[in-house]
Amino acid sequence: MRDRLRGLYVIIDPALCLGRDPAWIATEAIAGGASLIQWRDKAREKGLQLPEVESVLAACREDGVPLIVNDHADLALAVGANGVHVGQKDLPVAAVRRIVPPDWIVGASTNNVEEAQQAERDGTNYIAVGNLFGSRSKTDTRPATIDVLRAVKEAVYVPVCGIGGIDETNVADVTEAGADLAAVISAVCSAEDPRAVAQLMSARFKS
Repeated sequence: MRDRLRGLYVIIDPALCLGRDPAWIATEAIAGGASLIQWRDKAREKGLQLPEVESVLAACREDGVPLIVNDHADLALAVGANGVHVGQKDLPVAAVRRIVPPDWIVGASTNNVEEAQQAERDGTNYIAVGNLFGSRSKTDTRPATIDVLRAVKEAVYVPVCGIGGIDETNVADVTEAGADLAAVISAVCSAEDPRAVAQLMSARFKS
């Protein structure tokens, strides 16, 4: 599963799916070339999320694409996901590593070189750097720049993921900075044609 840590990383947020089935969004994103899917729901209790996460996981398994759950290692464990992604205010990577299977993917959000290097020391499999372009889906993020993304890429050995306001107009800036992954949320979740947008963006990693 860790060999999928390159390409388009689609984060499924049900609040941004325009009333459409999140599992369908995941299926379309994967058909468009997404190499990694994350489930993220900041609004609802985990018990309410469970059925939808299971449906998204089933869609991922059909094509062998890993599913990562944002924030909640317990929810990820309950559904049998492939990993968890944590932020600076969540359980630290080192603590997460003590409670999840050793083959799990653990990702970490960072904002600078120091945080990225600490996450790498603690055992993360990939590092997300943002907020690069002003996220439309989250309000409590810290700004970052393409120069910060490039600096993190030069400072760590694990794959690096750009995140925050990435869409088809700026994904080339992310790949040209050396990012292994580009995480997108509304660009795909809210697109009229999620598959077409995913195809367009994932192609940037093949050129």
